[in-house]
Amino acid sequence: MKFKLLLSCPDRPGIVAEVSQLIVHSGGNVVAAAQFTDPISHHFFMRYEVEVRGTTGAENRLRETLEQGLAELLSGPEASLVVCSTEYRPRVALMASKASHCLVDVLQRWRTRELPCDIVCVIANHPHIEEYAGWFKVPFHHVDFSSQDKAQAFDEVDALLDRYDVDLTVLARFMQVFPNHLVSKRAGQMINIHHSFLPSFMGARPYEQAHKRGVKLVGATCHYVTTDLDQGPIIDQKVTRISHRDTPADLRMKGRMSEKEALARGLKLHLEDRIFVLGNRTVIFD
Repeated sequence: MKFKLLLSCPDRPGIVAEVSQLIVHSGGNVVAAAQFTDPISHHFFMRYEVEVRGTTGAENRLRETLEQGLAELLSGPEASLVVCSTEYRPRVALMASKASHCLVDVLQRWRTRELPCDIVCVIANHPHIEEYAGWFKVPFHHVDFSSQDKAQAFDEVDALLDRYDVDLTVLARFMQVFPNHLVSKRAGQMINIHHSFLPSFMGARPYEQAHKRGVKLVGATCHYVTTDLDQGPIIDQKVTRISHRDTPADLRMKGRMSEKEALARGLKLHLEDRIFVLGNRTVIFD
């Protein structure tokens, strides 16, 4: 069986050797390895892929061996260890509003097995999105934000995410701002695609802002959702060159490819457990 080992802790000499010895002791073999020490915070990050002989109890055995052997290292509040099977497929919910291009792109990549996950539902505040969910036979739920209080609508969204036991919520151009208590409830479990090259042009109508500023590149940013709007840790970014001839509508059309590519890459990195969050930055083993 193959497992992913994710370690984050304050750096000190000998961590790689200790972890490698413990893996061998548990009957494992490292088949892929990446590690990095941040020179500013002196924080250490490791991502290993490990093959372990046998099947019954292999994951628990590997985890227990590492937890016991690294007990002192893991005792601090800034340390974490995750051991998980490479066969596990996270349960993903997609959310959208009027625009469908990011949603359909993710669904198509999922259907062609580019994304290692199970898309368990699509939630939208516009009913026409049901057509696209239907193409891929994914359960659809319309949550009406126009005829009820937003707090009630978000309670409905929250209940759906709980009902489907969602591991990751993907805001594929979902143009509603999640309340802070729901963002905190799912910290690190929500990613968004914002249609600008952050930190430029946060908030609403970024293409109009970009046109008014006269920029020559427009972009898109895939980032984790935090309580600070459009300021979460950045996962991936893409840009598209534009011209003085382009209107805001042209910018929106040209920017769609960047939006799709940044979201797809950011989502794949998350699903493969290649991202570590360091404050408002990310360490990515790609």
